[in-house]
Amino acid sequence: MPSLSQVKPVLCLLLFLSGSVQASTLAKSVLEASPVDDIVATYPDMMSEGVRQGLSQSGRLDPMMVSTIVTVVRGAFQSANIENKLVADLSASLSEEQLNSVGQWYRTPLAERISRAEIKASSTDAWLSIQQGAPELQAEYRGSERAQLFTRYDKAARATESAVDTTVAVQLGLATAMAAFQGGKGPGFDQMEQMIESQRDQVRAMVAQQVYDIYLYTYQDLSNDELNEYIRFLESDAGTRFTRVVTAGIQDAITRPVKSVGRQLARFLNPS
Repeated sequence: MPSLSQVKPVLCLLLFLSGSVQASTLAKSVLEASPVDDIVATYPDMMSEGVRQGLSQSGRLDPMMVSTIVTVVRGAFQSANIENKLVADLSASLSEEQLNSVGQWYRTPLAERISRAEIKASSTDAWLSIQQGAPELQAEYRGSERAQLFTRYDKAARATESAVDTTVAVQLGLATAMAAFQGGKGPGFDQMEQMIESQRDQVRAMVAQQVYDIYLYTYQDLSNDELNEYIRFLESDAGTRFTRVVTAGIQDAITRPVKSVGRQLARFLNPS
């Protein structure tokens, strides 16, 4: 029979593991209640399509080689891996009270409407509609309360920063692919990353208008009162924490695989 001194550590370990499982389960349910998991599911296609367009526009590779590179890129970005990381990050960074608060918000009728709108706007098919409708929406809301709310929304949702992070990741993936094609004769991964990161201000200026256009398109069916309510959630303690953890986790999850893409492509293109 084990002594009491042996039993206590075992009980503490079991209690700790039980608490970790419960926290992870809660974080997973919150992620599933939000639109994040659905949006994350689009990332492999979004990243690979961004690289496809960049390689095709360069005109330096034949279509078959472009397709091969895109396949490697798509395989490196697994939405399940991103979701698992987000669940772990949320479990570690948010209290049970904060997770419950976020989950309760996302299960309200208004949040469910917003989630559907955000998921729809995040699809690759929606981008053409956003571009085509942008001039009309810009004219309609110029000088309005809706336009003025954008600054608060953008800061709370970290929309522009997230768009910059994604654009940088796509550019890094494209640069990595081109470097592999050149047989590693150009700058190394760390140097390319530093060069691209140094252009963040230019990237931010480039995507800022696009983010505003997406904002107008996505929330056009919400009243100003409803949009204000959403922004207040994003600005709340739980909403702020949730948003920061999710955006940071996604940035890390989509940047980390880029380096492995370079190695895979180098092996494929230069087997010797």
